[in-house]
Amino acid sequence: MPTALVLLADGFEEIEAFAPADLMRRAGIDVTIASLNENRHATGRSGITAHADAALSAVFDQPFDLVFLPGGAGVKNLRADPRVGEIVRRQHAAGRWLAAICAAPTVLHDAGLLAGRRYTAHFSVAPELPAILAGERVVTDGKITTSRGAGTAVEFGLHLVALLTADEKAREIGKAICL
Repeated sequence: MPTALVLLADGFEEIEAFAPADLMRRAGIDVTIASLNENRHATGRSGITAHADAALSAVFDQPFDLVFLPGGAGVKNLRADPRVGEIVRRQHAAGRWLAAICAAPTVLHDAGLLAGRRYTAHFSVAPELPAILAGERVVTDGKITTSRGAGTAVEFGLHLVALLTADEKAREIGKAICL
């Protein structure tokens, strides 16, 4: 069974975190939601507090097939935590999947992983990401997948399902949710 790690920092965008996580779980992917906070809580941009499966410290050394970074104002907290940079660099070096949506591709940029790659992100971070493909909803280049924002979260989540399982599984789930 494929595994995925979703990192939550205070200020995360709820739709961007939970829509892909939900779709991956529907596909049978073993999804671990981890909070940067030791109390396993993270409060999103809309004030919804999530109780994560684990604190990042508890899963920091575990390998995952996919590491996923949701966007939102909490990206500043992802960028400020050196563990996040270490995880994404380690994931990349191991040749495993990375995914980021909205402003979160800036974390991948900070880690030096976007140079020479195709990627997209939210228009608000375009000044930091000069090669952004602003018109693309979801972009995969190598083992890095990026998406634009909350409005693309379901499409992005189904794309992650296809990458980790099969196109057929993503289509089946899309049909089940009336996409």
